[in-house]
Amino acid sequence: MADIDHELTRSGAMIGSNDDLLLEILRWLPVVSILRFKSVSKHWRSLLNHHHFSHLYRSTSRSPGLFVRDFYIPYDVENQTTRFRGLDFHPDHLRIKIVQSCNGLLLCCSDRGHKGARAYYVFNPITKECAIIPPIIGGLDVVTRIRFMGLAFHQTDCVHYKVICIHREKEFEQRLQLQIYSSKTGKWKKTTNESFWVSYYSPFSGGVYWNRAFHWAPSYTRPNYLKLDNEKLLGLPLPSPLPARVRSFGGYHDGVRPLYFGESRGHLHLVDAENYLHLNVYEMLSDHSGWFVKYQVELDDLEVTYPDIIHVLQQESRPHYYKFEILDVVRGENEEEVDDTFMVIKVSKKIIWYSILDKSFKQLFDLTNTLHQSIGPWDVHRYTGSTTSF
Repeated sequence: MADIDHELTRSGAMIGSNDDLLLEILRWLPVVSILRFKSVSKHWRSLLNHHHFSHLYRSTSRSPGLFVRDFYIPYDVENQTTRFRGLDFHPDHLRIKIVQSCNGLLLCCSDRGHKGARAYYVFNPITKECAIIPPIIGGLDVVTRIRFMGLAFHQTDCVHYKVICIHREKEFEQRLQLQIYSSKTGKWKKTTNESFWVSYYSPFSGGVYWNRAFHWAPSYTRPNYLKLDNEKLLGLPLPSPLPARVRSFGGYHDGVRPLYFGESRGHLHLVDAENYLHLNVYEMLSDHSGWFVKYQVELDDLEVTYPDIIHVLQQESRPHYYKFEILDVVRGENEEEVDDTFMVIKVSKKIIWYSILDKSFKQLFDLTNTLHQSIGPWDVHRYTGSTTSF
């Protein structure tokens, strides 16, 4: 027995002194355990706070979930241990809304009172850490002209999160200006050499951080993306050939947006309809040179199970005869072995998991008795738990 105890002690000491082996074991533990182990020692805390472990931990297979407003719905219906009830970093969570989710962090803002008094926060629901974003340069005069606020963060290529602000140069002007806040400096900076024009009524939203750049869902004919390393605005290419829904207009226009625009496991996706329930999932090339069709998806089987997908006030020949929303596209972890990529679709207030490979589907949640207000695309944010500290 003494020999066994000695061997166990020796093995434990070997693991404890081998950081690579220790991290390989810890990466498979739940988030709650990781947070507890941070208090074991200063060395363990340093290891677990390092961006290398954050990246390693997120690469381990973990099913993400979805915030609908402040209500969290996990995609793994068999494991619903993580559910957030409200944004509890604020004493009055009803005054707070999620603006954007990015790699484990949430950008939130106050949602009542005058727009000029609105405060912004970066929040990690797992660690409960919260940072208040200071007012932008220009004060109240600029705050009232904000068109967009977004969050950029990644464990390896953007370890210090950034907040991007787009605002009009002057009231009622179409010319827009950029400001960028960095958590590294704790300050806002104007990008004085970069400005651009969009239609006054075009919605400037649907922001996504991917591949060291910030992208916006196309909603006008000449969309842009922002490279954060040199803070340059470049033209975002559109799929070619264009999706049938926007082909006759030569691209997206007057606020018309793709059915979905988002990132998953290092891939940027755009989804649009080729023919009613037949969708194309486009993927952006890593050098931003263009898109290609990664998946073709047919949702015909949903019509029988979810008759609400048919808009009773529309004629069958009309493009809005079917009413549904693509909330998320989640790439599988091991696509070379088996492609377990899936979509998350909303029909009425029912949230549906849909396998792109075999067309199987299941209902994740019915929001009918949970949220009584209407749900817009900006009320929905994918979230994957992160141990990131800031």
